[in-house]
Amino acid sequence: MIARSYDALLLDLDGTLLDSNERILPRNLEALHAAREAGVRVMVVTGRSYMSALDVLNELDLDTRAVLFNGAAVYCPKQDRLIEERTLSGVTLDALYDHADQTGDLTVVMTAGRKIACVPNLEQARSALDGLHGVEFVEALDRSLEYVIRVTFVSDRHADSGVLAAEVEERVGRPLYVTHFPLSVLPRHRESRHHAVDVHPPCAGKAEALRVLRETYGITSERVVAVGDATNDTPMIEAAGLGVAMGSGMRELREVADRVIGHHDEPVIADLIEELFLGR
Repeated sequence: MIARSYDALLLDLDGTLLDSNERILPRNLEALHAAREAGVRVMVVTGRSYMSALDVLNELDLDTRAVLFNGAAVYCPKQDRLIEERTLSGVTLDALYDHADQTGDLTVVMTAGRKIACVPNLEQARSALDGLHGVEFVEALDRSLEYVIRVTFVSDRHADSGVLAAEVEERVGRPLYVTHFPLSVLPRHRESRHHAVDVHPPCAGKAEALRVLRETYGITSERVVAVGDATNDTPMIEAAGLGVAMGSGMRELREVADRVIGHHDEPVIADLIEELFLGR
């Protein structure tokens, strides 16, 4: 066994491990399996929901827990279920539903097993949900829905996603964990003018993955490599021993990362694994 400086690898999915066609490059998959066989803890850390991430998790076939919903949930492959779910309080949900009613923003409400959205009035708004797995369209949001992990707003009312996020936070006025981004950062939405805001219960964001590694596997933060492409990856990039940003990702993340690698359409994840974990 080679001596190495790191024992765990945290990987974002979209724009990082997944290419522009939302597939895992064969060489990256081969390297991940080699790392797992070498005793490296490879953990998926994604903003995706359980429903959206499950096919990728099954393809990866990892035995390490995964962090979903930007840190608000933890999935156990051995039990094949979520073993942690943080949910939004009733008071917070009421404020979020009021925001939806008053602004008319496209709103998606997510639990572990359901995604519910009001029927979009415009085809442009409907296209903004392209790629969101398993959405049920309804005439009105069900305010009695229990165990809500995330509420997402999609809007083109502002030129900046941060303004939309600040508007939501001000309206709620309670502790939240909020991430936001222009839809144009996603490959299938390059021409979109919409912005998305994901509202979660209070948590440490993707840095929750460092807690899970420490509590479950005894791996401390300085022994962890984290790789991502967008601002929602910032908490884990800053907390890990080595924070790596994709060169094809958002400038804001590249500026805080320890290292920048190449494009997600190239097998740069494999190169990184071979260098840091396999000694090749």
